[in-house]
Amino acid sequence: MTTFDDILEEAGQFGRCQKRIFGLLCMVSMPWAGVYVGIVFQGFTPDHWCRDPAVVERRQACGWSLAESRSLTVPLVNSSGVLQQSSCEQYEVDWNTTALTCDTQELDLSTTPTGACKGGWEYDYEGRNSFVTEFDLVCSDGWLVDMYQATLNVGFLIGSIATGYLADRFGRKISFLMSNLLNGIAGILVAVSPNYVALLVFRTLYGFGVKGGWVVGYVLITEIVGVEHRRTVGVLYQMFFSVGILLLPLLAYFITDWRWLQVVITVPYILFVSYYWFVPESPRWLLSQNKKSKAIEITKAMAKENKRTLSKNIENLTDDNSDSCTASFMDLIRTPKMRKHTLILSFNWFTSAVVYQGLIMRLGILGGNVYIDFLISGLVEFPAAFLILFTIERIGRRIPFASANIVAGAACFITALIPDSMFWFKMVVACIGRLGITMSFEMVVFVNTELYPTFVRNLGVSVCSTLCDVGGIVAPFLLYRLAVIWLELPLIIFGSLAFVAGGLVLLLPETRGVPLPETIDDIEFPEKVKENAALKKQQLANLLPNNDVSTNKEPATV
Repeated sequence: MTTFDDILEEAGQFGRCQKRIFGLLCMVSMPWAGVYVGIVFQGFTPDHWCRDPAVVERRQACGWSLAESRSLTVPLVNSSGVLQQSSCEQYEVDWNTTALTCDTQELDLSTTPTGACKGGWEYDYEGRNSFVTEFDLVCSDGWLVDMYQATLNVGFLIGSIATGYLADRFGRKISFLMSNLLNGIAGILVAVSPNYVALLVFRTLYGFGVKGGWVVGYVLITEIVGVEHRRTVGVLYQMFFSVGILLLPLLAYFITDWRWLQVVITVPYILFVSYYWFVPESPRWLLSQNKKSKAIEITKAMAKENKRTLSKNIENLTDDNSDSCTASFMDLIRTPKMRKHTLILSFNWFTSAVVYQGLIMRLGILGGNVYIDFLISGLVEFPAAFLILFTIERIGRRIPFASANIVAGAACFITALIPDSMFWFKMVVACIGRLGITMSFEMVVFVNTELYPTFVRNLGVSVCSTLCDVGGIVAPFLLYRLAVIWLELPLIIFGSLAFVAGGLVLLLPETRGVPLPETIDDIEFPEKVKENAALKKQQLANLLPNNDVSTNKEPATV
């Protein structure tokens, strides 16, 4: 029996063909960054105050500045012990009966009653336009901004499950192409939404395709490279998301309207449909569907592009997972250690999503230069991938994974306690937290695959990662609603979650140098796996001729 991994050793485990496909699929990670955290720019809430049409007319007639007309429109309110102009109340003045004077000093409104805004809002946004300013999603309607991100994650949740099923049923390539076609259509519909309800509906549809297509791309590239290259390819595939993070503030700076920014983020998905001619179907999937001839055809094409020659063993190519049993959700929780792994990994997926999205979206409410802050914080994501690749084979998985969570949690707590006057110190500590949670987010993906047996591995990753989308639904509400109470309160919540997640990771077994488990017994009784491995090694040694065995012995020391 010849497996696909055996043939890959002949065809090239990461040759020119795989590198070309890898480069093309990495492009998919970049626009996903714009979809995932574009709310920072598309849903930016600038400084705002009530609009009084009569005051606007008087301002134009008298030549008042914006600040002068604002002082005549809104009262001062006490916010956390500081007097500042209200964003959601206005003076109730009948300007038709007020003396017609342009001297603002003569107008004393201190005893004038106040009420809620009636004529809409004015925004200090330097000619820019977000969906918040277009649909007036401020004050009592501010919570609707949270729905923009929540509905995206609802789409992620449903779409990743549905696309995963379709990819297993109809193929990786067709699912990838259909997801990107859906992304292109839904993304343009988001850009032309006539009202906010339609925007949320199209945003959900957008999320349905975006994450599913990204995950299928991840699966496809890891299925066509050799075993020793899968982890590196997977980490680098995710790293291109960080490239998208860096490009996003540059695009948002030059594209001042949220609708046109949405179009620019969507265009790549339309171009990805052209991958029909450049990316092949996964030979592994074809073998699992008993489409051996097509799998052989694609594998031969890969070998040709890699300038390698295949032996006749390819005619004996078989699916190495053909005898696997059917998985069910109960397999994930029936036995003690499987249940522990499922609960801990699910909590880590949830925490990574809440803290990662929360820290990024927080940049939009700090009041600084959101473009510079976003760019600087994005730069710290790059070391995450290299730290992972450097540590996991030297130290292991568990310690770096737990440390990343704990560092992120500590950074959140410390950032909350640093006064605003120490701006750069606060920024550095916050960036360290961003680095930690980025490492954690990238590590949970492959640690998850190493802690489940083969027949239930895909299901295990799918079930646990759904908590990532639940976290994405919760994150905007935690951030925006708690920040109204105290700007740093969300950081306390994020820090607590990250600390707990890091502690729980320490309860997981170390998987460095451990073969991937094949059965649930391998998880529940790992000592038997080690005993069997040692027994097989001994049996192999006994089968070797004496002179061969002696050559394997270490030389005696003198």
